[in-house]
Parts: sequence; C-alpha cells; structure tokens
Amino acid sequence: MATEYLKKADKTAATGEQDVRQTVQQILDDIEAGGEARARDYAAKFDRWEGEILVSPDARAAAAEKVPQKLKDDIRFAHDQVRRFAEAQLAALPDTEVELQPGLVAGHRNIPMAAAGCYVPGGRYAHVASAIMSVTTAKTAGVEHVIACSPPKPGEGVNPAILYTLDLCGADSVLALGGVQGVASMAFGLFTGHKADILVGPGNQFVAEAKRILYGRVGIDMFAGPTEVLVIADGTADPEIVAWDLVGQAEHGYNSPAWLIALDRGLAAEVERLVPGMIAELPELNRTNAEAAWRDYGEIAVVETREEAAALSDSYAAEHLEVHCSELDWWLARLRNYGSLFLGEETTVAFGDKTSGPNHILPTKGAARYTGGLSVGKFLKSVTWQRMNRESTRDIAQVTARISRLEGMEGHAKTADIRLAKWFPDEDFDLAAAG
Repeated sequence: MATEYLKKADKTAATGEQDVRQTVQQILDDIEAGGEARARDYAAKFDRWEGEILVSPDARAAAAEKVPQKLKDDIRFAHDQVRRFAEAQLAALPDTEVELQPGLVAGHRNIPMAAAGCYVPGGRYAHVASAIMSVTTAKTAGVEHVIACSPPKPGEGVNPAILYTLDLCGADSVLALGGVQGVASMAFGLFTGHKADILVGPGNQFVAEAKRILYGRVGIDMFAGPTEVLVIADGTADPEIVAWDLVGQAEHGYNSPAWLIALDRGLAAEVERLVPGMIAELPELNRTNAEAAWRDYGEIAVVETREEAAALSDSYAAEHLEVHCSELDWWLARLRNYGSLFLGEETTVAFGDKTSGPNHILPTKGAARYTGGLSVGKFLKSVTWQRMNRESTRDIAQVTARISRLEGMEGHAKTADIRLAKWFPDEDFDLAAAG
C-alpha cells in the first residue's frame, strides 16, 4: 500500500539555513579576532547585558537563596535520575585489553576530555532540565573542567534556578552569555582560560550553527536542529493522548516538526481534528509557536502494516519517537533510527525531556541514522594502546614489511626490517612485496 498523507509538511528543517550560516560565521570570526572585549560587545547587543560575564561563587550561592524549596527538591530528583542513568552507561564502557597472539597485547582506554562547554538555554524560562542533562553527564564521565553558559536577563543575570542547578550538577565555571557569543567563548577559552574540547547542549538555530561551524576544531554532541517528535499509533491508541503528545512538542518553536504515522485511518482523522483545538488552549507564545509548527511542519501519514510504519519511521530518523501500539517488544526489536524511543502510552517525550533519566539532548534532522543522543561516551575518548615482545614482533614485522612494500611505503617497511635485523640477525626473511 502506498503511504497516504492526510497532512503533508510545506517546509523542512533546512528551510532558511543559509542566512543563519553567514551571520554566525561573521560573529565567530569577530570574536576570535577581538577576544573577550568583542564577546562583551555582543552580550550587550543581543542580551542587553553589561554585568560580570564569569559568574562569581558568591553570586552562585546567592542564587540558591532565591529558589523555592519545592523547586530545589524537583531539581534534585531529576538530577539523581539522570546521574544514575549516566553512571549505568559509564559502567557499560569498561577499559579493555586482549592478547591477540602470544606476546602482543592491545587494548583501549576511555579517557575523559579535559574541558567541556555546556550551553543551557535561558531567556523567558528557566531551562533547568538542559543544565541537568549536559553538566551531570559530563561530570559523571569524569571531565575535569565543565564550563556552562546561559543567557542572562537584562539587569538580573542568569536565572537563579539555572544557577542553582549548575551548582548542584558540578559546573566549574558559569558564563552569563547566550547565543553565538556564549558558544564562541567556551570554544576559544575566553573568561575561564579553559578551551572546551567539546560543545554540547540544545539552543536556537544560531547556537546550533555555531557548533556546526566549530566542529573539527572542537567536538560537538551532534548536529542539531529544531526539536522533533514522531508518533506511531495503531487502532488501540488513544487519539487524545496522541494529539497532546504532538502538540506538546510543537510548542517548542515555529519550526518544530510533529509527525504521526497511523495504522488506522480513523485514528489519524481524529487526531487531525483534535490538534487545532488543543493548540488553541495553550498560552499565547506557546500557541503561536505550535500553530506555525503544525501548519508548516506537521504531517499525518496512514500506512497499512506495521512493517511499513517501521520503515517510514526509520526514514524520518526522528529525534523523539513514541510508539502507541500493541506488541511493544516487536517495535523495540525492529525500529533502528531514532534519538530516543518511548514505548507505550504510559511514557511520553516530556518525561524524558525533564525527569525520567535518559538524556534529552538528541540528534535531529535525520542524524539519528548514524548517532545517538548525549551520553557519557560523548565525553570520553576511546584510545587504543599496544605492547609487544620480541617474539610477537618477529611475525608482525614480516607481514608489515611485505604489505608496506606492496603499497609503496618503503620507509614503513624499513622500520620492520631494522627490528628483524637487530633481534634475529641469524635468520633470513622474505620481506619483498608479493606479486
């Protein structure tokens, strides 16, 4: 059966990217050339902030006094969930060694990066969950110095709840900077003296583009775009829950895709009917975002079989993938391209975004085809090592010399020859290239 679309998106995640790219490149070049002074200029221009950039320990401590105890308890609960999951991930990544042949031992070590930069969105709301997800995971991995930056409010600074969360999670330095200037400062080591080896965390299209441009000079968690949700639902699904889960992600921004793959046309039609009314119930800014996102990026597809649904889902490679179907174990075994998977109507993206434990910093724009989300492994370098005795060198050197000469690499071959001549002077070896 051909896929039937009750609703098809007019735009894609790539819409409008070129203009953003040029703007971000200019700001990065300007800050790299002008250093901290230029970063301060951009903070004044974009954030209307002319106060201290490096948040002092006293200011961080004072922020905690402004956070209600109930909120502190909630933040601690979420931090504990994320930390415990990250610790479980770390335990699954042990150092390894193996004796490949007598006398030749090889292995790998997982070495934490020295410094990490964590971007925490700010602005109108306190994005404490993003602070938890990035900083907690970096510290659990063993990163020595974690820098966090978050946009300050004019005349106030970084949101107190964010500062409290960053302290709880172990951030070593906090910068009152947002946008490209925050990303650039972490990458170039401004204000802290620590150049980030990796940049992580969600942000708007300018933050995402800054990370993309800097990739190679520093590591990044992933190439990121607007948040996405895809729901697969069959005839057993509750259309009201499905519709709210789509709306709940569409409120992120005007360009946040929300997709439904339905195995039941009646369910698909009911969801399409419900979504506009649910969007109308949202507060003004959320409503405006969700209306635009659903109008321009929302899709509803109807398929006949679960295999067709799984194949279509894999082609989307969505950031968040919810399954509201029977036989959830089948879907867990079959699906392969997603940032994070939410099985059954008892769970939802919002739980993963805020509290449940697995990381919410996830791949978008199809990147889930080749990468997963943020984890302790992103902050570790798996580096190899090897050690050989002379007897193992005897076998390895002969093959190395012959393959090197086959490839025209005489200098490589000589490094094998000299060892054979030193340790086995009375033996003749066939070291010419075969063929």
